[in-house]
Amino acid sequence: MGEVGLQYRVLPEGLEVDLKKLEEDIRKALPEGTKLRAAEQRPLAFGLNALHVLIVMDDKKGGADQVEAAISGVSGVQSVEIVEMGLL
Repeated sequence: MGEVGLQYRVLPEGLEVDLKKLEEDIRKALPEGTKLRAAEQRPLAFGLNALHVLIVMDDKKGGADQVEAAISGVSGVQSVEIVEMGLL
């Protein structure tokens, strides 16, 4: 079994959301067997930044859906979009 890298764009609910705290909350919410390897703030529009996170997990069926659901459930997250997925 290998590892899969999943890159997500996480949009906060608004400008007042602290993206560092959001990153930590996402880290805590991830399912067992997944790791938040990297996080980066990127400008989106009108002063709003998106949080791009790289999640690494074992290659197994249905894992990406579980990760997306976990991130979506974090307080302060408006939406989650997978940007890239690939084997490491």
